[in-house]
Amino acid sequence: MPSTTRDIFDAEHEDFRSTVRSFFEKEVTPHHDQWEKDGVVPRELWLKAGEAGLLCFDVPEEFGGPGITDFRFNQIVSEEQARSGANGPGFSVHTDIIVPYLISLGTDEQKQRWLPGCVSGETITAIAMTEPGAGSDLQGVRTTAIDKGDHYVLNGSKTFISNGINADLVIVVARTDPEAGHKGISLLVVERGMAGFERGRNLDKVGLKAQDTAELSFTDVEVPKENLLGNEGEGFIYLMMNLPQERLAIAMQAAAACEGLVEMCLSYAKEREAFGRSIGKFQHNRFLIAEMATEARIAQVFVDDCIKKHLDGKLDATLASMAKWWTTELQNKLAGQAVQLHGGYGYMMEYPVARAFVDSRISTIYGGTTEIQKEIIGRSLGL
Repeated sequence: MPSTTRDIFDAEHEDFRSTVRSFFEKEVTPHHDQWEKDGVVPRELWLKAGEAGLLCFDVPEEFGGPGITDFRFNQIVSEEQARSGANGPGFSVHTDIIVPYLISLGTDEQKQRWLPGCVSGETITAIAMTEPGAGSDLQGVRTTAIDKGDHYVLNGSKTFISNGINADLVIVVARTDPEAGHKGISLLVVERGMAGFERGRNLDKVGLKAQDTAELSFTDVEVPKENLLGNEGEGFIYLMMNLPQERLAIAMQAAAACEGLVEMCLSYAKEREAFGRSIGKFQHNRFLIAEMATEARIAQVFVDDCIKKHLDGKLDATLASMAKWWTTELQNKLAGQAVQLHGGYGYMMEYPVARAFVDSRISTIYGGTTEIQKEIIGRSLGL
């Protein structure tokens, strides 16, 4: 695509981008096909990412992190991962979604215990919200945590948990008071090795084949009170507070994926010939790619504006929902158009466009479906 200056980044960000791009080119791209067959990324990659400084930027220095609260660094990692076509590393889930709970809610003791490993890549995290019978409706959570004095006894099951196989720490959404509705939900941190904590199968997904996604079960797991995150009964509030950043993180990935799809189509349209000329010379294809490029640019400008607002503490739930649903729906639209442009080759998994097509489908579902986002926006409009 023709390059345009994005005024959101400074020189230090572009220097960091070079580091991130080199990391993915060296440590990820050559091995990703094998990881897709394995269904999981090796833990050694997380250690290399930690050593390269790609994880958990906002962890304070006293807990082993760089103490950088500039979300543009998070954005760069997401963009470069999308550019590389690497769906496996769950860095964004770890850095953008889960670790912020530990930073904002953890006691000093908890932070000292958990955060240094999160930064180094030794400790991989997951969050367990979704259950077989409760997805977007968090008030339908049935996992229970019964107070036994100095510990809780946790029982329940979770599904579709990203980083579920590799995770060492899992923030579990559970009911500590079954009669209190959303006020009875709390967050408990379950650690690898706790008796009764088991991982089910690594789920066989349509796309994102290299990203480990698991079923988790908890049978009479004794979780010490020291692992309660924040205050008992306030878990639902915490989840609502963190969702805007989660949805912005998904929008960042989607916008970058849109740019990648346009680049694939542009390259193919210049190289592929039919009837004696490149297919990009046909007006239909030229107009199609012109539309795709325009829409991808609109998505990027929108997301960059949301990033600026987030940096100023002004990103609200409504704007995050707008960004999340619009960019992910566009990602799916462009992926379908890209496959059509590529013809039969677009349906072959060895072509990046085919992988982009199947990987894109989940984006309108996780982090709250498109329909949930529109409901949030509609209510904000007084409807």
